[in-house]
Amino acid sequence: MPHYRISEAADLLGVSDDTVRRWVDDGHLRAVPDAAGRKVVDGAALARHAQEVAARTVPLGRDDGVGRSARNRFTGLVTRVVADGVMAQVELQCGPYRVVSLMSSEAATELGLEPGSLATAVVKATNVIVETPAAPRRSRGGRA
Repeated sequence: MPHYRISEAADLLGVSDDTVRRWVDDGHLRAVPDAAGRKVVDGAALARHAQEVAARTVPLGRDDGVGRSARNRFTGLVTRVVADGVMAQVELQCGPYRVVSLMSSEAATELGLEPGSLATAVVKATNVIVETPAAPRRSRGGRA
């Protein structure tokens, strides 16, 4: 079962180390010492807590009462708009994530998209690729 140090848990949830420590102190998360004596949080418990926090949080622009089938919403700031004739490329910085959208130049103009604008990228994808950290290579015997 994976365990994460306090700083790793904070990075994964996009909060400060102090916030994770407060959650541990308040009993919202349980931390146990690892072999080196550092506090670690169980990965499954961290995932459940992330879902609970997300369920209590209303993202910017999401309190309009409209139902949506798309679940992936990234709110951030427009950092770049490149419009060329019919199409526009719009880049957003959503926390640590860069999201790029291609749309008509007309749509970008109608939305008033320019660097510094607040916007939400809504993603509905049928193909989502999942990656995991590389596992250490196992020796096949003989040579190392």
